[in-house]
Amino acid sequence: MDLVAACRAFVSVSEHGGFTVGAAAARMSQSVASRRVAALEERFGEPLFERTSRRAVLTAFGGDMLPTARQLVQAADVLLHEAEAAKLKPWRLAVPGICSTAGLARLVAEARGHGITLDLRVAGPAQRTELLHAQQVRAALLAVPSDDARWSVPLGLAAARNPGVKRVYLETLRVGRATTGTARRVWIQPEDDVPHIRDPLTRLRDAVGLRPAQLVAAPGLTAAAAEVLCSRDLLLCSPAQAEELDLAWRPIGEIAIGRGFALASAGDGNPQLIEARLGDAVARCLGAATPERART
Repeated sequence: MDLVAACRAFVSVSEHGGFTVGAAAARMSQSVASRRVAALEERFGEPLFERTSRRAVLTAFGGDMLPTARQLVQAADVLLHEAEAAKLKPWRLAVPGICSTAGLARLVAEARGHGITLDLRVAGPAQRTELLHAQQVRAALLAVPSDDARWSVPLGLAAARNPGVKRVYLETLRVGRATTGTARRVWIQPEDDVPHIRDPLTRLRDAVGLRPAQLVAAPGLTAAAAEVLCSRDLLLCSPAQAEELDLAWRPIGEIAIGRGFALASAGDGNPQLIEARLGDAVARCLGAATPERART
């Protein structure tokens, strides 16, 4: 027996003095209201109404039960209202700046289809962590090493012109004694200026004999891309970013490196909800592999 539904029928019939009007007020048929009240009476072992052809009058037992039954119905209504309000509460989510406007818009739209309202905050890796710790967001897509990642994005080097090779080796950027002109540089955008990406590249730079100034942390993606477009420099980026910028992307020859992302939540967050319903949408927004891509 649905106790709340039965109590709702009991309260409505008592308030309207009859099953016909009471059932209609509670938006149920008279037969349903009668069955629910009868089930409640059977459960209690006492009649709640004295029935006549036109009216239903509370028994003394029914009068004693009515206040508590009314409280139960009211509490259930409050609970349902709170549940609807909770579903509409915006999910303030910190996301990386590498996501395109179109990708973010599609993520928000797909979330709405799952009954989730996203309120996005675009920020760099360190800022996303700070926003989460300060509980200014409910959750954040944090930059993590690939081994700890829920979503992974491969990184490589992109140039304004096709390099004519399948992989770009950093050692080919080494400046020899007979080399003239400016040394070619590798630009790191802010999203990748994190230890688990920057440090391996720095070690590789030193191992192959590049100059320190040949690995440069850029203030932003726009500035880095502009340098690459007007020179022979290279941009560390994902395939999706290279395509958007109309650059020729190749993997790094000496090492495999990538961005890793994991969803972390503040105290009132529930990352499992986002991952379960929007995991593929987040992957597409980040430029990571989805199960559909993996099968193609």
